[in-house]
Amino acid sequence: MAENTSAKLSTAPYKGVRDFYPRERFFFNYLTDIMRAGAESFGYEEYSASVLEPTELYAGKTSEEILREQTYTFTDRGGRSVTLRPEMTPTAARMVAARRRELSFPLRWYSLPNCFRYERPQKGRLREHWQLNCDLFGVAGVAGDAEILHLAHHLLQCYGAREDQFVIRVNHRALLHEALAALAREAGERLTPAREAAVLRTMDRRDKMAPDAYLKALEAAAGKALADAVHSRFTPEAAPAFCSALPSYSQLEALMGYLKQLGVGNARHDPFLVRGFDYYTGMVFEVYDTAEENPRALFGGGRYDRLLEMFGTEPIPAVGFGMGDVRIRDFLETHHLMPAYSSPTDLFVATVGAEMHLTAMQVAQHLREEGLNVAVNLTDRKVGAQIRRAADRAIPWVLVVGEEERTHAVYPLKHLPTGREYSLPLSAVAETILSLGK
Repeated sequence: MAENTSAKLSTAPYKGVRDFYPRERFFFNYLTDIMRAGAESFGYEEYSASVLEPTELYAGKTSEEILREQTYTFTDRGGRSVTLRPEMTPTAARMVAARRRELSFPLRWYSLPNCFRYERPQKGRLREHWQLNCDLFGVAGVAGDAEILHLAHHLLQCYGAREDQFVIRVNHRALLHEALAALAREAGERLTPAREAAVLRTMDRRDKMAPDAYLKALEAAAGKALADAVHSRFTPEAAPAFCSALPSYSQLEALMGYLKQLGVGNARHDPFLVRGFDYYTGMVFEVYDTAEENPRALFGGGRYDRLLEMFGTEPIPAVGFGMGDVRIRDFLETHHLMPAYSSPTDLFVATVGAEMHLTAMQVAQHLREEGLNVAVNLTDRKVGAQIRRAADRAIPWVLVVGEEERTHAVYPLKHLPTGREYSLPLSAVAETILSLGK
């Protein structure tokens, strides 16, 4: 027989994605269950869509850097350019545009899609992640912005976070436009749309660059005169006062007033906040962890009133955000807010010998009908080994079935976390477990 010389397949997942073994899936479900419950508590309805989209859906709207360098884009067998979705907002806009005459506005929609970006895996960033997207369509102005920010604040509180553990940084694209236009006039320069977009992209990377590198990048984006004006006049010390004198600042003040009345006490104006997506038209925000060991943006969003225009329809006011599972878990672990693992199985039925397997399966079925999740031993392990196996799986209760138990219809029941033991007829087992819990 010829020797098989082919290399063995690797058991590792594709770089930057995750396998979810049962315990990891428990924590993932914890994160997403709270996302769903939080969104639905504000009246949002779940939608979904395919992970595949035509590449042109993202051209000119998603960040150029993301589209050019970070998407999984390929040509299908029909010669069409296809992209694995890097974000969900363009998909939501496409779906609304497709049935806008049938839909009753305002719409409160949410989804929990997996999104893909080809980037270097690191803390808080993977090539695949799941993201809660909440979008409000058909409401213009400060009330809609306030609801979205209130929902974002509420979600973190649902995880047990305190206000001092995160801050909501808020800005407005109209403020940024007015600030750059004023600085361009001072510098004797003309602020074209392309120049403004280049400056905003540079400002969006400001925190990741050294001061000299930031100035050089501004010069490359805007020319020396405007770059000098932005760099010298729009500083962390001067920018708040500079913005407060601009016409659009009243919109930001009104928003902050709403948030205060809604009990959101940790929202702050950040004059440098841009958000990288090109489709934002109004309020933008990012939620930041305040812990020194994790000083990073957790999630964000903003207003995008003109995104539906690319489908040839009239614009619909829209505002929303995306919250990724990876960074939220990092935040919760940093602040010790993740729960302990809890098995979905309530009871493990151990058996004394293989001849008890059928009886144990019958006992388990009776208890399932009374509302318990029950696993049955089907091995030839000794009872002690079976109990240790149940403890390793974090199953809280064990019931033993042997010849004596089958004869007398009374079963030993043990609560593993406390060591408490009971001797009960089968009719009392489910009631005892359900009343005492895990």
